[in-house]
Amino acid sequence: MTYEIIAIYAVIFCLVVGSIFTLVGAIGLLKFNDSMTRLHAPTKVGTVGVGALLLASVIYNGVFNEGAIQELLIMGFLFVTAPISANFIAKVNMHRRACDAPPELPEGEQWATFDVPATDADISDPVIEKA
Repeated sequence: MTYEIIAIYAVIFCLVVGSIFTLVGAIGLLKFNDSMTRLHAPTKVGTVGVGALLLASVIYNGVFNEGAIQELLIMGFLFVTAPISANFIAKVNMHRRACDAPPELPEGEQWATFDVPATDADISDPVIEKA
């Protein structure tokens, strides 16, 4: 077997895995009830799915064309930004009290996301106006 045939099998594998993960992420986005559980589907499963699809493109372009750096840059950007955006969306839901509160910590400690300086306490009040 030549390396072209091995590369084709690797591309097929990555496309199938990426498609399955992306499909599971889309179904999870539709099926989950609230925003905190819905958050996991596109950020966790979708990232792996799109990453596998981009990896298939990297393998194909590396073997049969001159190669492409764009897919690697997209994968890097995706793997950095998806967890950060998920973290910010989760923090917004926690501050809006749109989800279950985290468990109480012992001895008066506070979760880092709720640890606000006294000067900013009036800004961080969870009063949300409904539009």
